[in-house]
Amino acid sequence: MELVRRLFGTDGVRGIAGVDLTADTARSLGAAAARVAGPGARIVIGRDTRESGPMLEAALVDGIVAAGGVALLAGVIPTPGVAVVASMLDADLGCVISASHNPYRDNGIKFLGGDGRKLSDRQEAAIEAALEGAEPGGGRYERLDDAGDRYADWLVRGFGHRSARSPRLILDCANGAATPVAGPVLRALGHDRLTVIGAQPDGRNINLGVGSTHLDALAGRVQEEAADAGIAFDGDADRCLAVDGQGRPVNGDAIIAALAIDRHRRSDLPGDRVVVTSMTNLGFHRLMRSHGIEVEVTDVGDRYVLERMMQTGAVLGGEQSGHVVDLAHHTTGDGIATALMLLAAIDRLSLDMAGVHDLVVPFPQRLVAVPADRGLLASADRIWQEVGAVSEKLGEHGRVVLRASGTEPVVRVMVEAEDEATCQALCDRLAALVKTEIGVDA
Repeated sequence: MELVRRLFGTDGVRGIAGVDLTADTARSLGAAAARVAGPGARIVIGRDTRESGPMLEAALVDGIVAAGGVALLAGVIPTPGVAVVASMLDADLGCVISASHNPYRDNGIKFLGGDGRKLSDRQEAAIEAALEGAEPGGGRYERLDDAGDRYADWLVRGFGHRSARSPRLILDCANGAATPVAGPVLRALGHDRLTVIGAQPDGRNINLGVGSTHLDALAGRVQEEAADAGIAFDGDADRCLAVDGQGRPVNGDAIIAALAIDRHRRSDLPGDRVVVTSMTNLGFHRLMRSHGIEVEVTDVGDRYVLERMMQTGAVLGGEQSGHVVDLAHHTTGDGIATALMLLAAIDRLSLDMAGVHDLVVPFPQRLVAVPADRGLLASADRIWQEVGAVSEKLGEHGRVVLRASGTEPVVRVMVEAEDEATCQALCDRLAALVKTEIGVDA
């Protein structure tokens, strides 16, 4: 089969709801997925809190039923919750209606395998190829009224560390899918000194000034209430970031560092290995080396992190964005699980969130997006010669990452060095060369 994926991008089908992503598209995708999965296929559907969610859900159900499948409606539930429930019920597929950290006008449809993992490019291409198939009918739908409870119970059982200490926490649910689950799960595990914000979704306020992409609201509330820490999720709750008691952001590098050190000390980190992306700060690498932990580096994107983890046998990996994958317990990134693991690690390491923030001493970093013809980058010999020369000059005291954006007509230039002046000068030098060689007007 020719690998054709016109609709599916790197994270499912995305677009402005009702404009790019219509009910007709959703219906066709539901029917195609049911055809590919086979007669009587059972598909678990979950969504976040966007106002377009029920419309797309109804259309997906219509398509699945028309194609003879069984649609199992989980309602509002985090993306990783769909993976868990699909696996629990031995379903054929999971389906998530969400645009993650994007504004409410956007929405998306993403399919998961019955094992909870993202579909491969080839599997997505097969769904696209089945868009025009026949519709025999005979399907049905069921509501899974206990889907959220099943997922919450799974979290409590799998990450049920109870601490003698109960830090004062602020929890930000981004007015998204974490809203019905995160607070009750933390309270069930003894975190009773808890204030929850970003938990009044109205269909249009998901990610609006709250959540992991807008940490200022959380930081302000932490300082206002003299809390010990704050934890934030994104709209579909597959990411988790934090702030310490001073309101300082704690990114994915620091979170993964704390989890890796904790597991390493407990001999619970297979291969003493973690997987991160090329954007992870060199300070993280230095910290891991000091603890005897090997770092695998892959391209930016959670699917690449997961691929490298499976290739190397690593069970822990993730990105600065707070998307953390824990293959010892799960098949995908899970923000609430990450929060529970982080709180447990803090307790075992006798740290607070400020201590997690301070674990990684970051190298000065500069990142510039240069408007450019991305297609010319691979053959731009002069640019790569200069990258090699700069990298050789920095040695172990810095690094260069230069890559074409996968979504925008830009080339991203990132430089890290031990001092700000060197970092800035080298980044400016490389950015200017990219502009000269392959630059375009913005």
